[in-house]
Amino acid sequence: MSNRKPSFRFEIDNFSEKKANAISSNTFKSGGCEWFLAVYPKGDRLADGHLSLYLQVANDTTLQPGWKRSINFYFVLLNQSGKELYETGLGQSSFCAENPAWGYRKTLPLSKFQEEGFLEKDKLIIEVYTNGGEVEDVSNKKKTVDINGFQVFASQVTKVGKIFTEHPDIAKDFKPTKQEVKTAYMNVLLRVIKTLNKPPKSLSETRLNKASSELSELMNVGFKLDWLKLKLDEVTLERKKPDADGSKVQQLEERVKHLELKLDEVNESRTQQVEERVKKLELKLQQASFSKSLSDDANEYRAQQVEERVTNLEMMEVGLKLDSLNTKLDEVSLERKKTDDTNESRAQQVEKHVKNLTLMELRLNTMLGNLEREKSYDTSVFDSRIQQMEKHVMGLGLKLESLITKLEEISQEKKKADDADGSLVQKHEESLKNIELMVSHLKVEVDKKKNIASDDGFLLVD
Repeated sequence: MSNRKPSFRFEIDNFSEKKANAISSNTFKSGGCEWFLAVYPKGDRLADGHLSLYLQVANDTTLQPGWKRSINFYFVLLNQSGKELYETGLGQSSFCAENPAWGYRKTLPLSKFQEEGFLEKDKLIIEVYTNGGEVEDVSNKKKTVDINGFQVFASQVTKVGKIFTEHPDIAKDFKPTKQEVKTAYMNVLLRVIKTLNKPPKSLSETRLNKASSELSELMNVGFKLDWLKLKLDEVTLERKKPDADGSKVQQLEERVKHLELKLDEVNESRTQQVEERVKKLELKLQQASFSKSLSDDANEYRAQQVEERVTNLEMMEVGLKLDSLNTKLDEVSLERKKTDDTNESRAQQVEKHVKNLTLMELRLNTMLGNLEREKSYDTSVFDSRIQQMEKHVMGLGLKLESLITKLEEISQEKKKADDADGSLVQKHEESLKNIELMVSHLKVEVDKKKNIASDDGFLLVD
């Protein structure tokens, strides 16, 4: 179908800025009949947000009653570059006086025209393709009546007669002479009068513009219609006045109700969709909350476990430290015990030595006493005894030096041990000092005795 030449091409500039309810094209001929396109940029009242597009019979009021026209047609929408935007299906319609227009209430959604780049430079081109066309005029010429040189139908006699009664000179300067043309213009006049007799608020701007155009054409062919021109001005002015009787409010209310119905239908479906989405979101939120609760519980349980483990580790660390301290204390106690035992044993040994020395002291005293008693003995015997005593004294000196060395060692070790044991060592040291003094004293006494014995011996030799 796109290879055919269109029957008519209608170009609309600044399409998105059109405020009129309907845009009418120029008339064109096809199939022996005249047509024009009616475009509704915002859609008609039932278009539900779509572009409305109709093919309409031109000058349908000038046709004979009972006329019919059948034709096949379709529309193609283009942008400025000739790119096809939309193509309607092929329609076959029968046009008549009752239905002078046929087309498509919903072609494209209006939102489509708002998309960026859809319309180039905001220009819409509409092509109409027609095929065939049959005209059937069923006229009843037998029932026409002549009124002041105009052939009118019987149903129009009263209206035309009233016009000539009220305005006798209306057709005084009428120029056309052919009866068919005169009848056609009379039909146009009747249509304009009918239009202007309607309530002003019910007339659209397009309809008033068409009435004004037809009135100008009637006046150009010789009709005197100043009175009708005044009527047109009054209707136009009245239409622009605020709606005092509430008809405009009523129309608006009807439109609002109609829009509310549409909105209710749309909102109902959208509400269902939103409710479903809300339910899904609520379900997801519940799942997320449950998961979060589980996660929080798990985290809390894990935190408790970690705290318990930390506490256990701290207790273990403290226990280990305590065990280490106890072990060290035990070792110190054991070492101290060993030291105490060693010191005690050494002290016992010293005590034994002291006792032995005491016994030796007693023995020496005894021996000294014996020496005093035995002065008269033989000097040789005395000398031998003296030698024995010297050996004993030397042995005592050696033992004494050994005891002193051991005592120094004990003193050094005792300094490292507890100070409580110092008193015992001091006692032993004092005892040893006393013994040393006694031994020294004994040595002196022995030397004295020896010297005396020597002197005595010398005298004996002499």
